Amino acid sequence: MKELLNRLFEHQHLSQVEAKRLMYGIANQEINGAQTASVITAFLMRSITTDELLGFRDAMLEVANVVDLSAFEPIDIVGTGGDGRNTFNISTAAAFVVAGAGYKVAKHGNYGATSISGASNVLEFLGAKFTNDKGRLERSIDECGMAFLHAPLFNEAMKSVAPIRKALGVRTIFNMVGPLVNPAKPTCQLLGVYNLPLLRMYHYTLQNSATPYAIVHSLDGYDEISLTETFKVTSNSAENLYTPEMFGLPRNSPDQLFGGYSIGDAAEIFIKVLKGQALSSQINAVVINAAFAVKMKEPNKTIEECMSIAYDSIASGSAYRVFEEFIKLNN
Repeated sequence: MKELLNRLFEHQHLSQVEAKRLMYGIANQEINGAQTASVITAFLMRSITTDELLGFRDAMLEVANVVDLSAFEPIDIVGTGGDGRNTFNISTAAAFVVAGAGYKVAKHGNYGATSISGASNVLEFLGAKFTNDKGRLERSIDECGMAFLHAPLFNEAMKSVAPIRKALGVRTIFNMVGPLVNPAKPTCQLLGVYNLPLLRMYHYTLQNSATPYAIVHSLDGYDEISLTETFKVTSNSAENLYTPEMFGLPRNSPDQLFGGYSIGDAAEIFIKVLKGQALSSQINAVVINAAFAVKMKEPNKTIEECMSIAYDSIASGSAYRVFEEFIKLNN
């Protein structure tokens, strides 16, 4: 480990095999906390390579407690986090909007390490209890259309590094790897990333996969479609730049997406969005992310048609009803 750390501090790159071995060591707690923090720090000093990302991903998938929900053909909507914007829980709200529109969702998430409220924070605050029991997860996705997989319950690496990530409070390699290791094996994914190099790396990593995917990034640094700036969407088959105006939407300002100063603040916005009582800017941000997710399920529909589906999920009360049923099934 000393030799490996010295190589990392000298900005040397690891092979895919070496990166995989390193992540095994973290997951199995063969590497102590100080060494793990040093590894995280080293990757803050330079960009991760594709081979390193693949090695980390492969190790985490091999040690994961897989709960295969692919029979439900679910979609996952997840961002890397780590963009430093402290938005409200846009992707989590979008997941419930998509479920409210009648599509099955298996969302992978965690506590916030760099923000006040991650997906797990807001759902736990609102009464959800997390499980890795396959029967309970199958019942949840079958009866309400939504299952939530709290990452530390499914992956020892995520569990072992949680205190270190929280103490550091900065984005880490686990932000990058997390969206790639959903243990439910979703049949399509909408992935948000915080910069263009990572978007390209995700695309390279996923392009040989049979799983349909779309990777989104707002060019001003958000790991989701924020509507604050031009955004890029890269999928299996295309790569496009969009502006909010192309969909008849006004541009948001960063303060309109701010998640507040506590988990309670973020939860309040989250509920208001699902009830259709939030600011139009907040609802629009959730709807546009949900629309690009629906588009993967409805490839023959336009984004505008998918937006209508998402708006209707909120306006009809369906998105909030899914949330209420989700809490009943997961407490």
